[in-house]
Amino acid sequence: MATKKQIILPIAVLVSGIALAAGFSAMKKPPEEKPEQDTRPLVAAQPIHLDAITLDVKSYGIVQPKDRTELIAQVSGQVISVAGQFVEGAFVKQGDILARIDPNDYEADLIEAQAGLAQASSALEIERAQAHVAKAEWERIKSDSSDITASALYLRKPQLAEKMARYRSAQASVKRAKRNLERTYIKAPYDAIINARSISLGSVVNPGNSFGSLSATSVAEVRLPVADKELQYLNNGGIGATVLFSAQFAGKETTWQAKVVRSEGVIDQKSRMSYLVAQLPTPYANKTQPLRFGSYVNASIEGRAVNNAIVVPHHLVKENKIAILNDDLTLSFKTLNIIREQNGMVIADQGLNDGEQLITSALEYPTEGMAVKIEDVVTTPDVTQLALKQE
Repeated sequence: MATKKQIILPIAVLVSGIALAAGFSAMKKPPEEKPEQDTRPLVAAQPIHLDAITLDVKSYGIVQPKDRTELIAQVSGQVISVAGQFVEGAFVKQGDILARIDPNDYEADLIEAQAGLAQASSALEIERAQAHVAKAEWERIKSDSSDITASALYLRKPQLAEKMARYRSAQASVKRAKRNLERTYIKAPYDAIINARSISLGSVVNPGNSFGSLSATSVAEVRLPVADKELQYLNNGGIGATVLFSAQFAGKETTWQAKVVRSEGVIDQKSRMSYLVAQLPTPYANKTQPLRFGSYVNASIEGRAVNNAIVVPHHLVKENKIAILNDDLTLSFKTLNIIREQNGMVIADQGLNDGEQLITSALEYPTEGMAVKIEDVVTTPDVTQLALKQE
């Protein structure tokens, strides 16, 4: 039989354990209450400002002269002089003498032709006098003649016609001799820059031989390729539009303003592009910033004007919709009328109102009416202005 001690001892240990556990439990601090977490997504927003913009079209091209001329010899002979400015890259004025062919033979031809003209003129005057005498004689005797009219031969009309023909032939000979003598001068047909020279002093040339070539400096042209879909952004197909050329000159970015004067009217078989032609008058007039022939230029063609438009990054637009922050900090979607997508930007002219808050944060799963919270950010430039600068 268990003794009383054996029974009481376990009970005492159990009671002590329960009391100790209760004491420790009483000493334990109650758990702190956690604040309720705000699970709304954090977004950034900017006010929308609708602006008037132009749908400019970008292009490029090579600057070329409108007129380029090959100087060709029209008479034969030896080159007896070459002007000092007749060198590649030199500028010449209209009428400047660039070279001279030996004129001696052509001066002799002119003297001979002038002598022939003097003889023909003298013979013509004598024949006119004889014809006058014949007519006067006929008037005197016609009352006694049975013939009603005098014959042409009697009045010396055939002889007069022959002398007139010889006189005109002599005139033509003089004119031809003068022209050939004038052609011994090789002159600049217009204000130009010399491209090449292919003769030297003492060279012997024949008709058809080249002296060199030059380009007119009055007008520069640039062929501007434009994709067919880009033509919709230009007024009148681009004809008459202002073009801004930009290129590096002496290590600095330089701009020039030109005009589109025509369209070539066909699509290039290789590039599948339409070509507009822009002209710039007197490209070399500004000596400090000339638009040199052969330069590669970027071009911005002035396009249609659009009022109340906005330019936003493409990644903010999903299926033509964009997220707007409402006054109650909820999200809603607006449908845009997209008129152009370019360089990662979207241009729209309908669907948004001035002053609305555009959500510029990328959200993973945005839904209509979703509650959001806005972050405190430093005011940044308007999205439209940023996009316009990028373009």
